[in-house]
Amino acid sequence: MSLFGKVEADVEIKAPAENFHEIFSCRPHHISNVSPNVIQGCALHEGNWGNEGSVINWDYVHDGKAKVAKDIIEAIDKKNNSVTYKVIEGDLMEEYKNFKVTVQATPKGEGSLVHWTMEYEKLHENIVEPNTLLQLVLDLSKDLDAHLVQA
Repeated sequence: MSLFGKVEADVEIKAPAENFHEIFSCRPHHISNVSPNVIQGCALHEGNWGNEGSVINWDYVHDGKAKVAKDIIEAIDKKNNSVTYKVIEGDLMEEYKNFKVTVQATPKGEGSLVHWTMEYEKLHENIVEPNTLLQLVLDLSKDLDAHLVQA
């Protein structure tokens, strides 16, 4: 059984792809205003908002528990509306040796299709796939969409 894995899923939103991408690449600290029940805080630890190499601290609720993550923005692709975060510290590191999250928004009709990918290496084979975390970001995408469409 491989310790390496990948889960991915799509969610359709009404907001334009660029607007959705801009929040995750340049203004992730606004997410806690939009979805405070999921993201309780997002703070810049190092670097600048919207720059590759910047380090972000997240306070979030997953499976009913308060958790923390420290991520580095590994890649921002403005042309393809994609951002990749690599988790470097926090609760996920108790179960995974490596954990990367990529979010990409693609224009679709009047809205967008948001594609989430989580690539990881588990510390041991008894760790479950991060499907509940994937569901969390899909729900978060819908919360953000409702906010962006109202704005």
